[in-house]
Amino acid sequence: MQIHNLSETPSILNTFISEIRDKVIQNDSMRFRRNIERIGEILGYELSKSLSFEAHNVSTPLGIANTTMHKNDIVLCSILRAGVPLHNGLLNYFDAAENAFISAYRQHKHNPESFEIVVEYLACPSIEGKTLILADPMLATGQSMVATFEALKPFGTPKEIHLVSVIGAQKGVDYVAKAFNAETHLWIAAIDDTLNDKGYIIPGLGDAGDLAFGIKLQQ
Repeated sequence: MQIHNLSETPSILNTFISEIRDKVIQNDSMRFRRNIERIGEILGYELSKSLSFEAHNVSTPLGIANTTMHKNDIVLCSILRAGVPLHNGLLNYFDAAENAFISAYRQHKHNPESFEIVVEYLACPSIEGKTLILADPMLATGQSMVATFEALKPFGTPKEIHLVSVIGAQKGVDYVAKAFNAETHLWIAAIDDTLNDKGYIIPGLGDAGDLAFGIKLQQ
């Protein structure tokens, strides 16, 4: 797998990453969502450089402009609910993309420190021969990303796969690197070293879904 860690090159992205981590700034959920969306836009821009392009002519009021445009048929799939702001950021740049949504969550049965990924809701167009962008803001263990891709397999075989995350743990990055083929790209804004016993990224930022949309009802 080809890993693109954007935090290795200092840019304005680092400001947005710092703000979504900051527990004081996190009190503003609207700002948190907007920063995730802006990070999605930056990741989408960088991802776009790896797409296939073809020559294109545009008629202006004064003549013909020669340019290039990407020719990929894109399906953008995000994991609910935390993935919605990231999805919106990517969609701002790939506005002609088809969209897929899937719910994947951790189910703790007996031991609170062990879990399995449960996939329930799924809405997806055909991904046969298309460019699949699979987005999940937090790449902790990597199990959700892999489980989601397995759930998408009945919808076809994509031509190429791009994984997009905001913050990941090195263990999760290593896990998906083994699960996906060598041609798969991972676009990520930051990678942290530690994953604790409960599968949370350290220092990470907390629960992205709760920070974006409020605390969920515990059952």
